[in-house]
Amino acid sequence: MVIKLILEGLGLGALLVLICAVGIRNGAVGMVHLYDKKVQDRVISLRMATGEEIRKRSLIFKVLCVPGYMIYVLLCVYGINHARGFLPGFWQMLVILSIMNLIDRLLIDGYWVGHTGAWIIPGTEDLRPYITARDKRRKWIMGTLGMAVIAAVLSGFMCLVLR
Repeated sequence: MVIKLILEGLGLGALLVLICAVGIRNGAVGMVHLYDKKVQDRVISLRMATGEEIRKRSLIFKVLCVPGYMIYVLLCVYGINHARGFLPGFWQMLVILSIMNLIDRLLIDGYWVGHTGAWIIPGTEDLRPYITARDKRRKWIMGTLGMAVIAAVLSGFMCLVLR
């Protein structure tokens, strides 16, 4: 079961990487909604995107990706793994979401954004690092606690639905 959960977590992480790759396929401006407000303001002042375009991309990301991740986790845990009850669902979702969080923190933020040129937006280099030490701490804390909260809420919801 643990190996299955690890594979499902890697699958969710791969989905996140794919979404990021598609988002920056025409340049990192495509995902500027994930950057600090200073970077977004610079992109707007450089006329690389408008505030409305950034808000639209952010909304699309939130409306499609976040529910997509939730559906993926629910399908894995309750559809494929046949979890029943709060605790089995909670720990399985927590494992899957935590693996995705590790991929996001280490591979995407730590390596891809931090050490490659793929996420550099021309004209904003002076605002690097795009993910500051403060941002990293916040992302680690909120990501870790957030995954536990999401797993608990989804597991509680599924307990009500599967009665």
